[in-house]
Amino acid sequence: MAAIIAAIAIAVAIFRSTGSGDSSAKDTAATTAAPSPEAAIAELEAKLKKNPDDVEGWQMLGWAFFETGRYAEAATAYRKAVALSPNNAEFSSALGEALVLASDGSSVPVDALTAFEKALAVDPKDPRARYFIGVHKDLSGKTKDALEDWFALLKDTPAGAPWEADLRRTIEQVGARDKIDVSARLAAATPAAPMAPAAGSVATAAIPGPSRDDMAAAAKLPPSEQQQMVRGMVDGLAERLARNPKDADGWIRLMRSRMVLGERDQARAALTSARAAFTGDSAQLARFDQAARELGL
Repeated sequence: MAAIIAAIAIAVAIFRSTGSGDSSAKDTAATTAAPSPEAAIAELEAKLKKNPDDVEGWQMLGWAFFETGRYAEAATAYRKAVALSPNNAEFSSALGEALVLASDGSSVPVDALTAFEKALAVDPKDPRARYFIGVHKDLSGKTKDALEDWFALLKDTPAGAPWEADLRRTIEQVGARDKIDVSARLAAATPAAPMAPAAGSVATAAIPGPSRDDMAAAAKLPPSEQQQMVRGMVDGLAERLARNPKDADGWIRLMRSRMVLGERDQARAALTSARAAFTGDSAQLARFDQAARELGL
């Protein structure tokens, strides 16, 4: 989508994953005093009033509200995203988390539980939904069942995943609270191999939402510098992929980024290059084709 918040999200994703891009633009963004992100949120809301079927816009608005602690509003935005893309597990589990945090914390609300169950129906491996289903069991007095769920999730968790440390801490604390010795199982738990991308939208699965500071810093830049920053990072990603083409997620990010910049021919060229790099890999070729369909290539 052409909205600037989505473009900045892509730039953030590329920067985090490659460390490459236009260094001068990157420095400008980093050193600019960051205003409140409320203006960026308001701009995105205005765009969604004009285009209420923009699923990525609703997803981005959900991220923005979540990052600023406005969980009920995040849930409202995620509901829109889920309605537009009901087979996206990430949207459903994000909705569930926002509903949990918007509640009083004494239980997992029924609508949140429904969202998590919907996410797992689409993708049984969705880590956020699996974690909160365990929370629901624990709060319902089924602590041993919750621990089994969390150990199963830990088994599938790659080393260094963002939730690994918190998951281990939760298991340890709940075990201590209920006098259940979990130390041996925790010590024996070994990291899993990297997980496959989540089910749902292949084109957006590898792109995280911007943090509060990311949004604020980007919103401060004049539009021409925002575009320069994004284009520099996209070109940097393309150069890296030319040197190291065995990066399936990188090719999908490049395809999507080119489409955001209005460079359809270059997006198609990225698809061709991706397919050439993964000739014979039917799983990755299927992902590229799905991403291309989602992007309208």
